Amino acid sequence: MEKLSQAVQSAYMILPWHFRDSTLLWVEFMQNDLKNESPVLDGIDRRLVEMLSANARTTTADLARQVGMSAPSVADRMRRLEESGVIRAYTLDVDPVALGYTLEAIVRIRPLPGQLRHVEGLIQQIPEFVECDKVTGDDCFIARMVLRSITHLDGILERVTEFAETNTAIVKAHTVRRRLPPLR
Repeated sequence: MEKLSQAVQSAYMILPWHFRDSTLLWVEFMQNDLKNESPVLDGIDRRLVEMLSANARTTTADLARQVGMSAPSVADRMRRLEESGVIRAYTLDVDPVALGYTLEAIVRIRPLPGQLRHVEGLIQQIPEFVECDKVTGDDCFIARMVLRSITHLDGILERVTEFAETNTAIVKAHTVRRRLPPLR
């Protein structure tokens, strides 16, 4: 990539001045396009990702049997998917109810002026916040919490509302569980 960049810069320097502005935009676009290249998944890659999403403990041998390939070929594909960032991790799905967390809540959080960093750190410190996204709009954060009771929720929110306004909704059911994005 560095050699390509040097070659493009050298070519840019010899262009007449009236072509440089439009060419610079094209060069920058081309370089960004090369950096952000999305890996192309073929049918076998998609099947491997789907099977691992259903059960991350599936062995390479089992994956190979199911896609009609050798285990070393599947291992190479898995390594390529990991290196390209398609597969970031092999995870564990724990049921919060089995651990005594019978309630889930979605909390929208709007820090008070000057409290953004403090609130962000507070959310990171409280383990009942199992997921949190920084978002655009009226609120700065949308977080998911697991709780044992409404009293448990009140105790946690008291810590947060000292530095932020909150709006809480109790989750009744999961209409769509976290799933794979479309694999194209």
